[in-house]
Amino acid sequence: MKAKPVTRRSVLSALPLGGAVMATLAARSTAAAERQPAMALALEALKKAEASLELASADKGGHRVKAMKLTRAAMREVVLGIEYDNRH
Repeated sequence: MKAKPVTRRSVLSALPLGGAVMATLAARSTAAAERQPAMALALEALKKAEASLELASADKGGHRVKAMKLTRAAMREVVLGIEYDNRH
């Protein structure tokens, strides 16, 4: 199965959704992360990585977009880990 080419339009249309998801995750995890400094540092590093990837040029054969998706997935996992630890 051949992947669809990534266009600037498809990337730009996904940015607001990604931003909204990350804002929600950040709001949920801010207070909890204060008790877990290593996880908070990891989350901040991932946010910086995402911002850098968004600023990079789009001509990377789809790898930049894939990296952005994986970075967002990693951020969700960090937040879920923080929340899990706070409940247990």
